[in-house]
Amino acid sequence: QVQLVESGGGLVQAGGSLRLSCAVSGRTFRRYAMGWFCQAPGKEREFVVAISWSGRTTYYADSVKGRFTISRDNAKSTVYLQMNSLKPEDTANYYCASGSDVYTEVIPITLREYDYWGQGTQVTVSS
Repeated sequence: QVQLVESGGGLVQAGGSLRLSCAVSGRTFRRYAMGWFCQAPGKEREFVVAISWSGRTTYYADSVKGRFTISRDNAKSTVYLQMNSLKPEDTANYYCASGSDVYTEVIPITLREYDYWGQGTQVTVSS
């Protein structure tokens, strides 16, 4: 069974930082791209950032460029999202996801390109 478990969310003031983690089990982690999505109340789930299986390619949503950094540790089967300079508009549930395609440097950015999802971790940024 493939399982993704997020952690690291919480309440932070604007300008602060958080580091989210997503631990993956049940599949060969290093073969798959990993992504982060966010979903605010009443909103659609949106792409934030993703990293290729090799870690050599990343792609960021414009709204988080220069503030968020994705990384992966294949030895720990874990992907991270370092979130700096947080803004109130970043408030959302953050979900990690495992890509459905293997061994590609093409970054998946749509929901349908991911086949397994975590249950989310809440990030709340106060003014």
